[in-house]
Amino acid sequence: MGVTALSEFSEQTSGHVPVMLDRVLDLLAPALSGPDPVVVDANLGLGGHAQALLAAHPSLHLVGIDRDPTAIERSTARLAPYAERTTIVRAVSDELADVLDRIGRPKVDGVLFDLGVSSPQLDEAERGFAYSYDAPLDMRMDRDQELTAELVVNTYSAADLARILRDYGEERFASRVASLIVKERSKRPITSTKQLAELVRAAIPAATRRTGGNPAKRTFQALRIEVNEELTALERALPAALDALALGGRVVVLAYHSLEDRLTKQVLAARTRDTSPPGLPVPLEAHQPRFRLLTRGAELPDEDEVARNPRAASARLRAAERIRQG
Repeated sequence: MGVTALSEFSEQTSGHVPVMLDRVLDLLAPALSGPDPVVVDANLGLGGHAQALLAAHPSLHLVGIDRDPTAIERSTARLAPYAERTTIVRAVSDELADVLDRIGRPKVDGVLFDLGVSSPQLDEAERGFAYSYDAPLDMRMDRDQELTAELVVNTYSAADLARILRDYGEERFASRVASLIVKERSKRPITSTKQLAELVRAAIPAATRRTGGNPAKRTFQALRIEVNEELTALERALPAALDALALGGRVVVLAYHSLEDRLTKQVLAARTRDTSPPGLPVPLEAHQPRFRLLTRGAELPDEDEVARNPRAASARLRAAERIRQG
């Protein structure tokens, strides 16, 4: 089955369209050509990428990690035909090293990070991720945790709210939004996505509201990142994934906003840089990079894919390969 056929196969089997699937398969394929390869899908979601990888590589064992019990349930059903070649674990991606240790596979040949919000989280209104639905302010990927967006909005100080909106949402009017939230919650708790979206809209100047889509987008992104500690998890998980790669192993990262992509770029750059002291006549082996970049900058989905799958529009793909042990 060819790569394009695999993409079509994945779409036909579930209606879920994995982002940049053909490119992900192309990048990981050389690392999965040996006997009994192992790949980790660190954000399993609905299992679209995982299904295509298992179909493409008959001897592959896939380790799927996700914190969302709904995602675990659905991906387990989707990957049932490959049950003997899959290990699915409910965990956060930054527990990757512990997961591999527990299952006795400390070294792997590939790791995929498909970051951001999964389709069920966006499509199920009651999860509270989307400003397009009126729903409880939740935004938890793991619904067993205590912290929700409602708690953040109603208990954080104005200064902390502004910091989150500025740092995680890149919101220019963070202080204005935070001040209005604090003012309004003193009258009544802010409990729904509609309430919050209307508050944000009121806080953003009219001239700015006319461009750039829904003004609540940046605030919702910021709250989601805070509630789920997404950047903190990636900051720990990506280095752990690189450490777990065998020689010739590859990592592929799909990011969906500039903060994820910037962090990915920084981590990969640090691992692909020669750290020899300047001025030496011969590079020091111990300071040679252990990895090489497989992408020049961040790769984007093509126009055809965005037309088929609008959720791919913000995707940014980066990849690297281990070229030395150490």
